[in-house]
Amino acid sequence: LSQLPGWSAQPDGSIVIATGNDDALGVYTCTPYNSYGTAGESRPTRVLLKDPPAFTVRPKEEYFQEVGRELVIPCAAHGDPPPAVTWLKVGSAGKSGARVDGNGSLVLRPLVKEQHGLWECTAANPVASVSAATSVHVLGTSPHAVTNISVLPLLLAANISWEPGFDGGYFQRFSVWYTPLVKHPPRAHHDWVSLSVPVGAQHLLVENLQPDVSYQFSVLAQNKLGSGPFSQIVTSVPRGKRGPVCSPKQPPKLSPHPPSAPTPASPFSSGFPVTTVPPEPPAMTVHVFLSPPQALTANETARGVLLRWEPPAQFSVALSGYALELRQDKGGWEVLDRSIPSTKTQVLVPGLIKDAFYEFRLVAFAGSYISDPSNTVNVSTAGMEVYPSRTQLPELLPQPVLAGVIGGICFLSVAVIFSTVAACIMNRRRAARIRKRRQGRSWPAGS
Repeated sequence: LSQLPGWSAQPDGSIVIATGNDDALGVYTCTPYNSYGTAGESRPTRVLLKDPPAFTVRPKEEYFQEVGRELVIPCAAHGDPPPAVTWLKVGSAGKSGARVDGNGSLVLRPLVKEQHGLWECTAANPVASVSAATSVHVLGTSPHAVTNISVLPLLLAANISWEPGFDGGYFQRFSVWYTPLVKHPPRAHHDWVSLSVPVGAQHLLVENLQPDVSYQFSVLAQNKLGSGPFSQIVTSVPRGKRGPVCSPKQPPKLSPHPPSAPTPASPFSSGFPVTTVPPEPPAMTVHVFLSPPQALTANETARGVLLRWEPPAQFSVALSGYALELRQDKGGWEVLDRSIPSTKTQVLVPGLIKDAFYEFRLVAFAGSYISDPSNTVNVSTAGMEVYPSRTQLPELLPQPVLAGVIGGICFLSVAVIFSTVAACIMNRRRAARIRKRRQGRSWPAGS
């Protein structure tokens, strides 16, 4: 064994091979012995080398697809023996509604909101197993619940912060819901108060709270398609003028019940009724604070497509701006420009692809509110010129005109060259005739 690097014998008689290679292949027997001799060798055992799985096709890091459509994510591996490929949605204990085809690809058909998240492809054989992860983003859904909600108790106030969930492919806005826990409620149910969160913010300061009173807080996400699920409930006590009521070492209490549906108050615990989840937002609390932009139109110009619109007819606070969305050939909606000033009522869209079908629409911002989309305008670039985008070098002339100019230049060049050659030939002939005339005149004089 000393002549084989990485090989060693253990006190119990076993052999350790640090690196498996072709030197380890073969048939082995073990012969035990002592001072009295041996009872013979063991039965032979054969050592074979097998290959662990290795990916030949790995899934991409992210996939985006509209809800209801089909999404196929490839994953393939080889090894000896051939590995089995399986898929698992990370963090999901139930059935995911997915299947794996004969090539190891994950097939999601039709794609549903619950399939949004992290998926893991695993290739395994008796030697080892390897995994690769990918994120699936399901577009065209209501938003997902916010996570990591926390409440910082302040003097007669509380600062609520959170991490947004996936927005479903649309603008999402948040609202903070809270309610006090009183010992003798006038009704069996608590009244939840909601506060709108400014656009883009991930925290909100809730003021004018009562000291020495427990409050429950939850965050709700909404987009144009509806409301997502409520977040987990966090219970906290605002600080009074005498200082904090609770020890700072005690973390906020999280409700163990999932925020799936509104439930009535639970039995009294230490004299306080505890609500497991906020009620669904009543329809009467949804008011139209901001109407959509009006009369969106599209016109072809020499530089691109010019979009014009009228400001919203109703808004409770000053407009903050507009966002322009588009989609191509009935695909998913994408945000083209989210920072159009509120003073503008037109925008030029260059960079369109020839022989394509586009749809455009606008949404307006006013304070913490987002309007519904405006009317949709359709633009077909069939037979139109291709307009360069701002990030590309502009073409000096359209292709047909440029081809005509180049052809004209080539024709003029050939004409100039032909004229020059013809002039040279004519000059030579004229010079030859003049020489002949002079020679003819000189001959009689010489004779």
